[in-house]
Amino acid sequence: MPKNGKPYMTLKLMDRTGEVEGRVWDRVEELSGLFDKDDFVRVAGKASVYLGKMQLVVQRLEKMPEQEVDLADYLPVSARPVEQMLAELRQLVASLETPHYRQLMEAFLADEEFLQHFIQAPAAKTIHHAYLGGLMEHSLAVAQLADDIGRRYPGVQRDLLLTGALLHDIGKVAELCYERSFGYTDTGKLLGHIVLGVEMIEAKLRQLEDFPLPAGLLLKHLLLSHHGQYEYGSPKRPKTLEAVILNYLDDLDSKINGVQSHLQKEPDNGAAWSGYHRIYDRYFYKETGEKPVLADEVTPAEQPVTPPVAEGKPAKRRQQPATKDRDLSFSLADQLKEKTMNLFAQLDEGDN
Repeated sequence: MPKNGKPYMTLKLMDRTGEVEGRVWDRVEELSGLFDKDDFVRVAGKASVYLGKMQLVVQRLEKMPEQEVDLADYLPVSARPVEQMLAELRQLVASLETPHYRQLMEAFLADEEFLQHFIQAPAAKTIHHAYLGGLMEHSLAVAQLADDIGRRYPGVQRDLLLTGALLHDIGKVAELCYERSFGYTDTGKLLGHIVLGVEMIEAKLRQLEDFPLPAGLLLKHLLLSHHGQYEYGSPKRPKTLEAVILNYLDDLDSKINGVQSHLQKEPDNGAAWSGYHRIYDRYFYKETGEKPVLADEVTPAEQPVTPPVAEGKPAKRRQQPATKDRDLSFSLADQLKEKTMNLFAQLDEGDN
């Protein structure tokens, strides 16, 4: 409610390509009664730039029937096909040489309800792999790294490490909600994915006969310690070689994906540096294809030769040509200054 007493409404509109702020200035009470949070809506309005940010001034809004909607159009999806990732998962499980670890993983694969959630869930709400299928993509990436590490270093229990890598984040299938938008369930907020994951493993172990107790303890320790430090949410710090490795591999893959996702969202404006990343507290250099100029590669400019001055005549000062300031930032706001675009001009004519 602004000072003039006339209510307005702020919306967050999103699809798989990103999100934009929407504002409703007229017919607020009428339009606000047409939808709820996380509904699918069709809007018509005008795009404008306010304080350097794009926003849509919504003029018309209608709720879309759910049967007419493909969820993949509205939520980001992993670039990797689900069938390809499932085949890779089954191949990794088949490579386990320790019978009880392979038996445990096959029990999870046989659980259809779990598997459907596992292949659909994101790995996080925003930080890394924040898209449908992100959880399985992240788990497979960590498992492939673990497979490589387990074969390179003597003394590493490769099957324990690989099983822990595949299962370390399974609690996120219950921690996160991802049907309409990404968020946290009540269970996730109260317990967190680490505790939920340990509970899920314990439930499966009770269904298996003669699973070695020490192997179960070591596996659950991997889940409890994979965040590394207490301040990062780990109930325990890594206290086995496999736990130390899993902690670093999980952190490595999540950070790589986080930086890649940040750079992919950058506008193609030719700028050498990305925007500020709040989580990593820095800017990132974008690969522009040009080699950066290093300090030791810069050669000093040659000193101009001063011509001899005739006796009795003062030398004239050479005037430097005026140079215009180079425009190093051609932002979206600059491009759209004093322009208003109606993105839905043909909506009344029946265009989709």
